[in-house]
Amino acid sequence: MISSLHHNYSIIKKQIMKKIITSGLAAGIVLLVLSVLGLYLTVWLFPQTALQYFDPAFNTQSSRYMIYFIHPFIVSMALSWFWARFKGILSGSFITRGIEFGLIYLVIAILPMMWLIYSAMSVSLHMIATWFVFGLLQGIVAGLIFEKMNP
Repeated sequence: MISSLHHNYSIIKKQIMKKIITSGLAAGIVLLVLSVLGLYLTVWLFPQTALQYFDPAFNTQSSRYMIYFIHPFIVSMALSWFWARFKGILSGSFITRGIEFGLIYLVIAILPMMWLIYSAMSVSLHMIATWFVFGLLQGIVAGLIFEKMNP
């Protein structure tokens, strides 16, 4: 009896982990595309803001570019785990839960980080605002993907 319960628990745990990983990878791909598009849109819509990236405060060594492309996957896997743990407390429709998840991410992670960066680095408030909005967009998009793939 106990062996059967343990076996069933193991199967359920594997299914949960599979949902976390697959939805995290899917969100990572979408966030990577949004990240690259956001970079191009920033250059096109806000050229003065984009010029700040040439400041010595930013490391533009080509050997570290891979970190930029891995970042959306790190964020999405962490958010996928967070979603799996706390999705039960979110209420409302599909869109409402995605927005609420994005707002939670914004308050817990993005706001404190933007506060720290603005206080410690020589970046404009406009740049911080673009990162802030992008962080919110990341959280909402990830929440919508998780809601669809791991309800």
